[in-house]
Amino acid sequence: MKVRIPNSGGPGNMNQMLKQAQKMQEDMAALQEDLDNREYTAAAGGGMIEVTVDGKHQIKALKIKPEAVDPDDVEMLEDLITVAVNEAISNAAKTAEEEMGAITGGMNLPGLF
Repeated sequence: MKVRIPNSGGPGNMNQMLKQAQKMQEDMAALQEDLDNREYTAAAGGGMIEVTVDGKHQIKALKIKPEAVDPDDVEMLEDLITVAVNEAISNAAKTAEEEMGAITGGMNLPGLF
């Protein structure tokens, strides 16, 4: 008695899958480069502090309005800077996650970004 194995498309199907995986990899690399070069800006304290980071989460610019500087309340200035930096980094990470998810179809690929 012969057992019949369903045809899964053979080598042609495997080649197509490999091409799709390679295309996804190329798209992801291009997107990652684009994301790394983008800038994300966030403000705190009603705009008294403004921070710009790049996609690699490096601070590119920091603007402090003079009225934010109170020598008697340095702690407030530190807090505002911290809030603005964290928000800008969060924006960069969220954008990367959303746009990579669009390419990967929501697959969880650890270690990509």
